[in-house]
Amino acid sequence: MTTIKTGIVGAAGYTGGELIRLLINHPNVAIQWIHSNSQNGKPLEAVHPDLIGDADLVFTDQIATDGLDLVFLCLPHGEARPFLKAHHFGSKTVIIDLSTDFRDESEGFVYGLPEVNAARIKKAMKIANPGCFATGIQLALAPAVKKGWCTESLHVNGITGSTGAGKKLSTTTHFSQRNQNASVYKLFSHQHLKEINQTFGQLDPTFKGPILFVPNRGNFCRGIWVTAYFPFSGSLEEARKVYLDFYKEAAFTHVSHEDIDLKQVVNTNKCIVHLKKEAGQLAIYSITDNLLKGASGQAVQNMNLAFGLDEKTGLRLKSSAF
Repeated sequence: MTTIKTGIVGAAGYTGGELIRLLINHPNVAIQWIHSNSQNGKPLEAVHPDLIGDADLVFTDQIATDGLDLVFLCLPHGEARPFLKAHHFGSKTVIIDLSTDFRDESEGFVYGLPEVNAARIKKAMKIANPGCFATGIQLALAPAVKKGWCTESLHVNGITGSTGAGKKLSTTTHFSQRNQNASVYKLFSHQHLKEINQTFGQLDPTFKGPILFVPNRGNFCRGIWVTAYFPFSGSLEEARKVYLDFYKEAAFTHVSHEDIDLKQVVNTNKCIVHLKKEAGQLAIYSITDNLLKGASGQAVQNMNLAFGLDEKTGLRLKSSAF
């Protein structure tokens, strides 16, 4: 059996904690170390109490580069690039970065959206994991973009749980601010639009957008709901056929003919899409868990592809549906 010797940089945050949770139960992974400058010397359960009794790991501020098959970078946006300049891993070490730093596919990185780039990911040594909103929006619209249906403005509304803002406390993640509340941020200017436009341009070189994206803060902890729509003259049956064909080989993206709800995907690596045809518009709902398919789960999926494993290995998770 393949054993992947793995290190996790920046393992104290939400994505780092979810990554540890997945990897300690992955049959092909041996975690060599978990890194955090702020939590150095603390046992795993002191930082991630949900993992008490699951592993005898201790946080370290040291980076051991020798003998690693894989390293995950769970650093804040803007810190991965300088980190890699300061720390040199071997030519045989796969790097999976969960920040925005390399999603433009610079410095040899491949954009890690498996439903679009699986063949490239399988050969990649450097993988840039997609953003959470970017994942939901791209999976909602990729089949339509590839068919050339999106010739006018794309309207997208998305709502995300508070964990999407990271573990560090801020005004908009404070309980008294977030609870029983809703708000919009980064109207039409969200940072994930850059990587979305990049993928859509690859799927359809004539795609010009714009994507009018309204991101919302939700008063729940985890999950993303995306609603996208555009003018469409075809039938619902035609659209469903195109979506089913596009995702027929996808391990985790499913087309539902029934109405969907967010709890179907929370605690899983699934994306579920549902299509409707109303008022001359094709509307697509897309739901994901922002910490799993939108971050750590997709990173493990990319690892599985890069090391020739079944995509679902270590990711057969049940939703928190009730």
